[in-house]
Amino acid sequence: MSTPTATSSVQAVPEKQANRVRMASFGALTMLVIQFVLGAAYSLYGTAPTSTKSISMFSSPLLDAHVIMGILLIITAIMLVVRAVQAKLAAVIATSVVGLLAILGAFGAGSDFIKAGANGPSLGMAIATAVAMLCYAATLVILGRPGKGA
Repeated sequence: MSTPTATSSVQAVPEKQANRVRMASFGALTMLVIQFVLGAAYSLYGTAPTSTKSISMFSSPLLDAHVIMGILLIITAIMLVVRAVQAKLAAVIATSVVGLLAILGAFGAGSDFIKAGANGPSLGMAIATAVAMLCYAATLVILGRPGKGA
């Protein structure tokens, strides 16, 4: 008698595909943590824009790293959606698409923030980042530990 497990829905997916999605999700989650730290550091030590003076997207080393990491995150999130679609796992496709949308939302909020420095876009970046982190963490839970799937 066998007991159904949380990874039973992943069993139809070859382990190689599941591992690729798992590692991409872990990479995206790691990048998001770094991105969050860069954003917090810039918030504390960078020059914030005001309603009368916007800032350039590349106006300081911290902001440079933050913007470049954001672009890399968008590319990573797109690749993760493609890998999830190839693996044909509906739950992972959903978390990957929502994660991509959250990253795009954070990028949009960041673009708004550098124009006027308002609190709303800053909060929007933080919330969107948290949503994306949750999506990629959920993907790791859905896929389970390596070797436990197929």
